Amino acid sequence: MSTDGWKNFGKYGANLDPGNVHGKFALGQALEDALERMIVDGGIKSPVTTRRGLKARMKYLTTHKGGPQALADAGITATRATIRRWTKGTQQPKPASLEAIDTAYWNLRAHNVMANPGAFKQHLNRAGQGTKMEIHPINQDVVTPTRRRDNLRVRRFQVRYIWDEAVDAMVAGDVDKLEDIWDDVIAELDSDWGAYTYVSHIGLGA
Repeated sequence: MSTDGWKNFGKYGANLDPGNVHGKFALGQALEDALERMIVDGGIKSPVTTRRGLKARMKYLTTHKGGPQALADAGITATRATIRRWTKGTQQPKPASLEAIDTAYWNLRAHNVMANPGAFKQHLNRAGQGTKMEIHPINQDVVTPTRRRDNLRVRRFQVRYIWDEAVDAMVAGDVDKLEDIWDDVIAELDSDWGAYTYVSHIGLGA
């Protein structure tokens, strides 16, 4: 696609693939995916069906603010005495309650991580080293053949300094700010930077 084609995205069919999106949206999704990995990777590894996994989840839910509400939201209506027995590991919940406890735990952990985005920022900044970004160009199979740029390739490079603002924009749902940040990111590429205004996928190595 020509420079004019990138400015007028969809003029030659690129918008026919729903996976081809503006980089600001792909960046937001990449941040959400990285945050989800951070939540899972830093969470309790033992399954809730094991005594260790159950006790760990119940300890988290009974010692962190919002735990009782998270249990209630997940459908747990057990008495305080039953909650104590589950926490001590002296009583095994029924399968439906185990599933609800697991849901409550992950929901509360996700809420707490989101409430403290500083940890996520540190995760991405990596003490100034930044995070590796992988940018996949748009799928050009849907583009008019004479307008395709088949030489476009996946770009991989280390990205620094943007992460505090990017996380704040993701949390706030500030798409305009994400667009500004994305413009800064692709400005670091060569003269083909305009070809990455729209992409098919962004991966983060954090």
